[in-house]
Amino acid sequence: MKYGLILNIAWHLLKARMKQSLVAAAGVLFGIALFIALVSFMTGLNQMLDGLILNRTPHIRIYNEIRPADSQPIESATDYLTSSHFIRSIKPREVGRSIRNSDAIITALRRDERVWNVAPKVSAQVFYQSGIISIAGQINGIDPAIEKELFSFGDYVIKGEITDLNQINNGIFIGKGIADKMLLATGDLIQINSSKGEITMLKVLGVLQFGLADVDDTQSYTSLSTAQQVLGEPASYITDLQIKLKDINLAPALASEYAKRFRVDTIDIQTANAQFETGSDVRSIISYAVGVTLLVVAGFGIYNILNMLIYEKMDSIAILKATGFSGSDVRLIFLSVSTLIGVSGGIGGLIVGYGLSLLIDNAPFETQALPTITTFPVYYNPTYYFIGIVFSLITTFIAGVFPARKAAKIDPVVIIRGK
Repeated sequence: MKYGLILNIAWHLLKARMKQSLVAAAGVLFGIALFIALVSFMTGLNQMLDGLILNRTPHIRIYNEIRPADSQPIESATDYLTSSHFIRSIKPREVGRSIRNSDAIITALRRDERVWNVAPKVSAQVFYQSGIISIAGQINGIDPAIEKELFSFGDYVIKGEITDLNQINNGIFIGKGIADKMLLATGDLIQINSSKGEITMLKVLGVLQFGLADVDDTQSYTSLSTAQQVLGEPASYITDLQIKLKDINLAPALASEYAKRFRVDTIDIQTANAQFETGSDVRSIISYAVGVTLLVVAGFGIYNILNMLIYEKMDSIAILKATGFSGSDVRLIFLSVSTLIGVSGGIGGLIVGYGLSLLIDNAPFETQALPTITTFPVYYNPTYYFIGIVFSLITTFIAGVFPARKAAKIDPVVIIRGK
């Protein structure tokens, strides 16, 4: 079998219906191009949203949960050991939010090969006071260097340098919402009132913007020592340990392990952000579904064109068979036609898809809610291009199978006799 001759015949059949062939190839081209552009954009969007929420969330958080006392005094009284106790309105016990032996726990965690690093944190509810304006919020004492390493903290700073927290005493970084409401700028003083009644004057060193209104309107950050001073607590006072792992998939198992090992409460990132991850998965599924639908529609176009080509080229098929071409040769000719359409449309789709991705990536996208983002997010992944070209070849091949089988079954004697 001369494959060169078969390809030559297939090419001439394509030229015989060039307009229809170009339309079929264009269908494949735009199907792949839109699939690549859509999936790249949606993946980039998911990664951007992950950066806003998941990157700011530790893989495992260690803390002390406030809960009612496990036992009541009456249960310890020997006179009532055999009695049934009905107790109402049990109040939470006062155990404090501080993690006991936090230094020893941090040391043990940093020696764990599965742990990337640990960021200690002090958080508490406070009131921000500036003149007659008072806003309820939360102050967070952090280690700026570790927060910058683990949570890309510097990306959310729009004014000031986060390293100033360790260099300037009694400094604070406030959320943009707080700064706007209280008309505060860098260098101004803000009064912090703790829940225990302590009053502290702090200097505004900078402004943060996370792009989440609930965070920007309530959160502020200081150094660990300043937060402990605001709360009137000793240097050992730590309320949270934020753990980043080398493998995020280990978070659920390690959270349970650490809870038993250190006798603390833990929560992993999968549990804390289950709804958000579900939304990301749904957006990805929709992107793939739309892209695949476009390619399937293009496949139906190829199927129709090949069917019409067979009806128009009955004489040519009969002549081919009469001159010695077998049914398998004819089948291969029409499969070659569909493959040529798929290859040409697929290659063009890859080029146009990359061009559309570049166009989206350079389109301006500026919003006050996301100060660090200036263009639409696009994720360039060679896997998407591979999926696009492979699926286009499969679609066009399948679209050509049934017309090719029909052409292979044509009886040349019947066609010639009919003429």
